[in-house]
Parts: sequence; structure tokens; C-alpha cells
Amino acid sequence: MEIAESFKTIKDRIINYEEVAQALQKKTLSYDKAAEEHFNTISALHKALRGSDPHAGLYYLARMLEAGEDPLYIARRLIRFASEDVGIADPQALVQATTAYTACHYLGMPECNVILAQAVVYLALCHKSNSLYTGYEKVKADVYQTLNESIPLKIRNPVTKLMKEVGYGKNYKYAHDFAGHVVRGENYLPEKLQGRKYYVPSDQGLEKRAGEKMRELGL
Repeated sequence: MEIAESFKTIKDRIINYEEVAQALQKKTLSYDKAAEEHFNTISALHKALRGSDPHAGLYYLARMLEAGEDPLYIARRLIRFASEDVGIADPQALVQATTAYTACHYLGMPECNVILAQAVVYLALCHKSNSLYTGYEKVKADVYQTLNESIPLKIRNPVTKLMKEVGYGKNYKYAHDFAGHVVRGENYLPEKLQGRKYYVPSDQGLEKRAGEKMRELGL
């Protein structure tokens, strides 16, 4: 009895000719998660979305997933894209991308493929803006050149009596005490950076409203 069961187990593990032939007929996708093709493909996905092409976006998504790419890696790149290339033009882009990451974490492959597809199509078709990206790059350059620049005393927090005596918080205007909850004409940047403008909104999607608000505030 035991010999018969052992033989059956061995027989089940034997790979026959038909199975080998079928395996050889399957195409192997040219993709290496640690080499150049990995970076080429994620770059292609990013640029397809930036170019508002959902067809190409889906193609490169599938090319990565079907080759065994980690879906969470793709989801992380979509999160970055949502702020770098969309931003305030469509704040829902970041919601879509982060939600996709969470769903992929719970489901895994292959079930999460359609979730990433939803995020890719949404990101491809929404309004685009790189204003946040360019604004941060400008401010980063200034930060490195002005690391020792003094923060204005009036917007420092006077947590001790001595701090208050030397001027911390002096003449600070509490925005909620003013009309519209805004202090017009107030300066918050260090002295040497007064007048600097880092965030310049585009006219795309909801970011157009941000531009209108800034012009209304004289910013």
C-alpha cells in the first residue's frame, strides 16, 4: 500500500513532453527588475502619463506587472507622479494614487492589477501641473544658501519670559482676527528673501482657482 502511494506521488511529479513543449511556447518578457529595462519601463510609464496617454500608460503598466514587478513599487511611483506632475491642478490625483497603494497592499497580484489600471488612467486624463515641483526646487536652492538666515522675531513662538522680552512674537498679527482671516501685506519670509515667489500656479484645473486666490491676496 505504501509503495503504491509513493509511486503515485512520484508519478505526479514527473514532467511529461507535452508540459515541456507548452512551457517553451510561452514568451519570456524582456524585463529585469534590477537592471536597465526596469528603469526604462517605469520612465516610459511616467512620461506616458505626463503626456496624457492612457493607452500607453496601461501598456507599460501591464508590461511591468506581467513581468513580475512589485505592484507596490509601481504604486509608489504613481504617488510621486500625482504631486510632481498633477499637484493642485487635481488634488484627487494624490487620493487616487495613495488609495491604490493601500488596495495593492491588501490584495496583491493578480487582483490588484485593475486597481493600478484605474489609477493610471485617472492620472493620465487629469489636468497636469508641475508648479509644486518647480516651486520646491527653487525654494530648496534658496534654503541651502540661507540656512543661517534669521527667522523674523514676530513669527517666533515666545515660550519663555526671556524670549518675550527680546521680541519673540512682538507685533505678530493673528490672522483669524482679521477680515477674511487674512493679514494682507504681512511678510513671513526672512529679511533677505522678502518678495521671493516660489509657487507660481498654472491655469490648469483647480489650480486656476489657487492662482485667482493668490492674485486676490496680492501674492
